[in-house]
Amino acid sequence: MQVFVFDLLPYRVHLDKLETGKELPYPLGKAHFDPAEGVKTYAEHLEAWEALDKLGYDGVGFNEHHTSPYGLMNSPNLMAAAAAQRTKKLAMIDCLSNGRLIAGIARGIPREYQVHNIPLSESRERFEEAYDILVKAWTEDVFSYQGKYHSYNNVSMWPRPVQQPHPPIWTPITASKESIEWAAKNNIPITPGESRVQGLQNDIIRYYAKCLAKNGHKITPKHLSIAQFSYIADSKEQAVREAGPYMLYFNRTLFSHGNVTETNLQRGMGYVSDKALDYVSPENLKEAQRNREDFRNLTMEDIRKRAENMPWGTADEVRDRIIAAVNRTGAEVVHVRMNIGALPHEMFMHQIKLFSEKVLPALQAHKVKVVPAAEEVAA
Repeated sequence: MQVFVFDLLPYRVHLDKLETGKELPYPLGKAHFDPAEGVKTYAEHLEAWEALDKLGYDGVGFNEHHTSPYGLMNSPNLMAAAAAQRTKKLAMIDCLSNGRLIAGIARGIPREYQVHNIPLSESRERFEEAYDILVKAWTEDVFSYQGKYHSYNNVSMWPRPVQQPHPPIWTPITASKESIEWAAKNNIPITPGESRVQGLQNDIIRYYAKCLAKNGHKITPKHLSIAQFSYIADSKEQAVREAGPYMLYFNRTLFSHGNVTETNLQRGMGYVSDKALDYVSPENLKEAQRNREDFRNLTMEDIRKRAENMPWGTADEVRDRIIAAVNRTGAEVVHVRMNIGALPHEMFMHQIKLFSEKVLPALQAHKVKVVPAAEEVAA
């Protein structure tokens, strides 16, 4: 299996002291951004990505978010270009990295449509048009496109991808039925939900497998990657004590900053359909609703309970829990998140090193051959 580290690149300074009640003000004005801290944030993450490359990780996962300290990777192409020049085995940007790009595409979150005055009801159509344009640009000699939102005439792309016919494409799935169906129709690998929420994640994988089959494809380990929050310590208690406050900061302050996470509110705004969760088992609907109060009301006691089933603790436990997760889902790739909640740089670098020494070799040697959902679909 392959091991990536997913990096949101959050602003390094914690801003929870600015909260009013449980809410970090949005929009958050420039008075709260220190350019010197911004410089440090980027320098630290570039150093971390260089270390990942030297220590044998398979890749680093980038992202794109705007208008929030949640993530400062407003231009992932720019950051990937910088990383490509510092690394030999991991990074993104196809030509600059000699074919190391894996293109992750996602519809975007409500906040980022609203700041551009784009109705949320248009988001899915716009996303699907953009995907069609991307593939045409990569694969066709000269292409034209006339869509509802975009139009191009006689375009020949320069430069061309190193990887042919185009770089691999992955997409994350939170819960939406239509997103699963779209990914299956186009035979695009997915990252299904959050591994902590096993019931919902299993629902997503099962439905994806069924949709793939309807479109003439069979789900394989190459179709799946999963995310895991990892922290190595001498004990579970130490892991909770050290990493717990940063997970709280992520959930209570950063995760829903200026954003609408609740499915019922997204439905009213046109971002998701009335049928978006039809496939979800009744016992898993609460998790699929993504109520922001479930994030903002978290306590350290909640973190302790969650950590019981997370890859937090000794290196052996981290290794075994991640292997159990990939075996349960059938995923060939794991995206490890080590610096959730703007973990201090020294702690992040220490985790990168510890994981590479004590966990990474066993994970990379592990072979995932079966997707349990495939057997269910076949039955």
